[in-house]
Amino acid sequence: MFFRKLLFLFIIIPVIELYILIEIGKRIGVWYAIGIIVLTGVLGAYLVKNQGFYILKKIQIDLNEGILPGDNLIQAVIILVGGVLLITPGFLTDIIGLICLMPAGRLIIKNYSLKWLKNKIKEGNFYYKEY
Repeated sequence: MFFRKLLFLFIIIPVIELYILIEIGKRIGVWYAIGIIVLTGVLGAYLVKNQGFYILKKIQIDLNEGILPGDNLIQAVIILVGGVLLITPGFLTDIIGLICLMPAGRLIIKNYSLKWLKNKIKEGNFYYKEY
């Protein structure tokens, strides 16, 4: 099962990205397609910086008030994942990365992730291994 996930992550997704890139390049032109990818990378870096500092400030406020910043830490991880996806060249990863950077997208991803994690714990499929 783990091997299948790695296969999907490192082979299937890049192949899909290449196919989409070639098809879009055929339709709008290679330079326009490359320009869009560069533009989303720059836009993504800007959004990651802004959203990251915003969440960091919220974490600091929570810590100063004695509140555990669990929700904001989850959002920070989603922002980090979004930034990595935007740096990765491709249209599919750019779309998912931009969704991770939008507050509404982060809320949906956070709620889905927490629901998934609770189900895994409830089913007994989530193990904690102490080293």
